[in-house]
Amino acid sequence: MIAADAEQLGVLTPREALTIAQEQGLDLVEVSPNADPPVCRIMDYGKYVYDLNKKEKEAKKKQHNVSLKEVKLGTKIDAHDFQTKLKHAEKFLSRGDKVKLTMFFRGRERAHAEHGKGVMSRFVAELEEFGTVEKNSGMERNVITIIMTPIKVKK
Repeated sequence: MIAADAEQLGVLTPREALTIAQEQGLDLVEVSPNADPPVCRIMDYGKYVYDLNKKEKEAKKKQHNVSLKEVKLGTKIDAHDFQTKLKHAEKFLSRGDKVKLTMFFRGRERAHAEHGKGVMSRFVAELEEFGTVEKNSGMERNVITIIMTPIKVKK
């Protein structure tokens, strides 16, 4: 038996422990039911649950959910479009999101896959200061997929 002020009260019968808790206007909570004898504590259970929920909400506020953003590229991408998509990818990585780069090859573009690979490697090289390549699947059927993760910035 443990009192409200964390003082050990020793081994008591359940009736005695319940009487002590009711006299103090608190609850009798079983902390460790598998111990021999079971360990109980006198506490304000409502306040305890409230504090737990408050700590849980505070922890949720501090965590950052990482989402996966996709940037689709083409083999015949223009320089301005390339820069626009590059800015979007930079923004996603600096915000802490992962970026999935995909390039589809249609029809005869598959015959000149080295041109698409060059565009992708240039794109990854431009993003090197913002993120690192986590997964490079290479050429699968008619798609190249690269997943980049943001670089952790020390605060």
